[in-house]
This record gives sequence, structure tokens and C-alpha cells, in this order.
Amino acid sequence: MMEQKKKYKLVIVESSPIITAGLKTLLDAQPEYEIIHCFTDFSHYQERATALHFDLLLINPTLIDYQKRLNIRVLLPSQQETLLFALVYNYVDSDTLKQYNGTIEANDDTVVITRKFKQAIENSNSNTETVDNYELSERENEILTSVAKGMTNKEIADLHNISIHTVISHRKNITRKTGIKTVSGLTVYALLNNLIDQSDIE
Repeated sequence: MMEQKKKYKLVIVESSPIITAGLKTLLDAQPEYEIIHCFTDFSHYQERATALHFDLLLINPTLIDYQKRLNIRVLLPSQQETLLFALVYNYVDSDTLKQYNGTIEANDDTVVITRKFKQAIENSNSNTETVDNYELSERENEILTSVAKGMTNKEIADLHNISIHTVISHRKNITRKTGIKTVSGLTVYALLNNLIDQSDIE
């Protein structure tokens, strides 16, 4: 008896009906991929995303506000295991693209698209680093808040009566859990999660 291949569920976020229709035509012929939903804008996707269960997200990065675009994973807290693909047919800066598992270009054919999907899936399966718990602890939220306010490690250590080594350890855990490596990214995360107010960083 042949082993049945896993079918990967895919969501598309793209404003152009022509490009969406083209992708559907190409991928509908591939039995291992199933498009379960298409959204024309990112806000509609965010409203419905938590109710959907899927493996691959193909999204046009230009549909997201530029500042938010630089921290895509922060905007998708319930899709931390989802593989993200940027759908690119206009200029998108490299800092934005490096957050994605792959890039699908408008002139890619079926063979190229499915190869990119397979490479990302294989890389994901071979990645042994796991996140024990995505939720930040109360102490980690306190450290994150201090980082977002622009405090140095020494200032954070003094404020919380802990060693600088402990601060660094907390910051490593915060980066591991959120996947965000920059202070600006952590600041956006803190704002979006109501840990700080805009006035705290002005």
C-alpha cells in the first residue's frame, strides 16, 4: 500500500485577482497543496487567521504598513509554525524579505514554486531548534518593556535588581521565543501587545 503524502494547506493574501487566479490555476494541479482561502487585504486575513489551520502563507508584503512589515512574525502570533512566503512583483527591501522562509516571484512557474515550497518544508523539518514556550514570562515582559524604552543592560539590571548576565539571559530567551532580534522589532512587539505606550518611547 502506498503511503499517502501529506497535503499542505495554503492561504494567499494578495490584492490582485489576476495574480491570485494564476496561483490557484498553477497550484490546483499539484495534489500535495490545497489553497483553503484567499484574502485581498491583510486586515481581513488577521481577522480570520486564528480560525484557519494551514501550513503555508503566501503574502504580498506591500499589503502591510511599512513599519509593521519589518516585524511580520509579531503580527502573526498564532502562526509561529506556519511557513511564510513573500509574493513579490514590486520592489521589496531585503530586511523585509529575510523574515520569510522563501520568496515567490510573479514569473515563477509551477516547478519553481513547488521546489521553493519543498525546500522550505525540508528546512523546517530539519530544524531541531524548538521553542519551549512562545509565551513570555512576567519577568521577560518586564525586561522587554525596559528594552523597548531604550534602556541599556546595566540600567535594566539596576532597575530590576538583577545582574547584567541575567538581563542578557532574559534577552536571549525573549529573542528565542519571539524570533525578533532587533530593538526596533521588540519595540513594535511591545507596542502591539500593549506592554508600553507610544509616549514611553517618544
